Order: sequence, then C-alpha cells, then structure tokens
Amino acid sequence: MPIVILVLGIVFLFITISIFKLNGFLALLLAALLVGLGEGLPILKVVTSIEAGVGGTLSHLSIILGLGAMLGKLMADSGAAQQISMTLINKFGKKNVGWAMALTGFIVCITLYWEVGFIILIPIVFTVATAAEVPLLKVGIPMLASISVAHCFLPPHPGPVAIANIFKANIGTTLMYGLIIAIPAVLIAGPPFYHFFKKWDVKPSKGVVEVEIFKEEDLPSFAVSIFTALVPVLIILVSTIAVNIIPAASVASTFFKFIGNTDIALLIAVFIALYTFGFKHGKKMNELMGSCQESVKGIAMILLIIGGGGAFKQVIVDSGVGQYIAQLATSMPVSPYILAWLITGLIRVAIGSSTVTIFMAAGIITPLVAHLNVNPELMVLAVGAGSILADPPTDPAFWMVKEYFGLSMGQTVKMWTGMTSLIAVIGLIGVMALSLVIH
Repeated sequence: MPIVILVLGIVFLFITISIFKLNGFLALLLAALLVGLGEGLPILKVVTSIEAGVGGTLSHLSIILGLGAMLGKLMADSGAAQQISMTLINKFGKKNVGWAMALTGFIVCITLYWEVGFIILIPIVFTVATAAEVPLLKVGIPMLASISVAHCFLPPHPGPVAIANIFKANIGTTLMYGLIIAIPAVLIAGPPFYHFFKKWDVKPSKGVVEVEIFKEEDLPSFAVSIFTALVPVLIILVSTIAVNIIPAASVASTFFKFIGNTDIALLIAVFIALYTFGFKHGKKMNELMGSCQESVKGIAMILLIIGGGGAFKQVIVDSGVGQYIAQLATSMPVSPYILAWLITGLIRVAIGSSTVTIFMAAGIITPLVAHLNVNPELMVLAVGAGSILADPPTDPAFWMVKEYFGLSMGQTVKMWTGMTSLIAVIGLIGVMALSLVIH
C-alpha cells in the first residue's frame, strides 16, 4: 500500500503538470500533501515535513544556484563564453567544429544549471554554425550532449552536488569518478551522434534568440576566460588532493577543506570574474551588480521548484516509504546501483524535470545507501544517470530544445529523447564498471 500511494502521487504530478499545466512548485506541494496524508502522517507533521524539505534543500543549493547564475551571466556579458568558443573553433578547424562546441559546453557549464548553460551557449551555437557554414545540429548536438553530461555527473554542478550532500558522498571523489564516465559519454553522445541526423535541414524559429557578438578587441583573453570558468573545478580538485595528503589535524588541511567547499569555491570564482570580466575592462560596480541581479531573477522559479522537490522528498522520508522500499530492495537479486538508476529513471519519465527527479529519487534511495554496502559516490552517479533518462515532453528542457532548434515533436523525441537515453545508459554502464574495482 505505501508504494501504491507513492505511485498515485507521481501520477498526480504527471497529470497536473503535463495535462492541466499547473506550475511545478504548486503541483509538488499538493503532491507532497496528498502523499503525506495518504501514508498516514499527522496533518501537522505533513506541514512540518514540507517546511523542513524546502528549507533543508534550499539552504545549500540556493547559494550554489545564485553564485552559478552570477558567474554565467558575467561570462556572457563580458564575451568570455564567446572567446572560449571561437578560440577552440579556430584551433579545431571547421571540420571539427562539433568537438570544439562539445568542449566549450563542458568548460562553460560545469558550474551552471542546464537551463542557465543552455541560454548562455545557444547564441554562440547559432553564431558558430553561421560563421563556420555548417548545419545547426552539427554544432548544437555536441553542445547539448556536453551540458547534459555535466548536469548528470560533474560537481560543482548543482545537481550532483545536491545528491552528494544527501548521500554524504565526497564531492572531489565524485568529480573524479564522474569525469571517468563523462568523457566517454560525450565522445559517444556528442559529435558522433550527429551523424544519425545529418540529413535533417532544421532552422531555428525566427526571432527565437538575439545573438550579441562582441568585437574581438572587446573580448577578454582566452587564457583569462578559461581560467575563470574553471576556477571552481580547480579549487575543488586541488583541495581534494591536498586534504588526502596533508595531516588531517593540520591548519592547512582545515584551510583546504574550507576553500574546497562548493559554496566557497564558487564565491571565489565570482569575485575573480568581477575583476577579470569587469573591473579589468573598465566596468563600474553598478553595471556588474546589475548583471548579477538580472541573473538571479531568471532562477527564481527554478529555486521554488527545487524546494518543492525537496518537500516531496522529505514527506517520502518521514512517512517511511523510502525505508519500506529499501527493505524490499535488500532481498532483490539486482545491484543497488541498477535499482537506483531504475527508480530515478522511472520518476524522470513520469515527472520530466531532471532536477525535481533527483530530489524525489533521493528520498526513496537514501535508505539504500544507509543499509546496503554501496559506494556513495557511485550511487550519486547512478542517480545522476537515471535523472536524464528519456527526457519527456513534461520537461521544460524538451521544449527549449524543440523551439530553439526549430524541431518537430517527432524530431525532438528522436534526437533529444534519444540522446538523453543514450547518456543515461552510458552512465549506468560506467557506474557498474567502476563498481567492479571501487568498493
């Protein structure tokens, strides 16, 4: 019965969001209320669970989201993202423009939510396709693959960071394992995947994007642009290595743990970006703060939806459904990594939003991490892989891809849903392979 009520709650979410077009945050709150009451929680306990879920989720992620949005906006407004892209294209050549765009997406979007990274890169995709005189999808598919892979597997991207916090996994270790999976995922689902669609003649919807092209003399240098974009990753990697070498009780170890915190690493990156992309080029504080404020406006609803997902997750945890599923899972003859991937994938197909899926799945899967002998870092990656499986029309990303690239519904399903499914399967294979040598 507990599972039936949970399934009904997920169906309720699917119906209210996809059919009745109810806002995701409102739908999640209603679903949390109904599932909590249906599972037998006292009505006041349901309310406190929802509050705890929203607060616990956003207390950390709101900082990451806010700082990530600011960093992305500063990169876009300064022309740094354009500089990175054009330099890579010049180095790779027109023939390999897809690989250049894949690497660009990897670099630019490792700290940004999918939607933020997409909006930053889509003008560059159109510009590059025009300048290089190549089909739009030859540039677009590699970009979509790389930002989707970063979204699934690579801290300090907020999604993997959120799962790592819930599962108490080490961020630096998760990043290292994630890179092992992410690189082959992009190599397969990126430029090579375009060959299945190279006969398509697609054009973006008229007026769908305004491309702002900077003059070359106004751009920051490539070295400065790429260094600033990678600051959070470099800090976290260096800190992780240092902490494993330096004595745990030393002041130096404490220092590296401090700066290696995702919040602090991103904060440092934002202040570096304010100088490298702003003050160094004569921009005033008011202009830079205006960019930062504008960036945060665009993620307000994302924050609320994430909070709603946290509320749903907390109700599942407090009602004991997750514990019940964990007990059933311990007797199933299937790897817990596969089980986590399947649970997350099913929720993903039903709900749509990868971000919401992560938090809903976490509430169910957390007891598995606690009760079974699993590696928490690999469990983070298994959930990350499942969270991108078969992107359905209930996900805003589905429609962003469709409209920006001028695709039909059928084309979007074949290209975009197919790509996300491929990445999800590659991710699971990678996790299972790593589990053979990592315990």
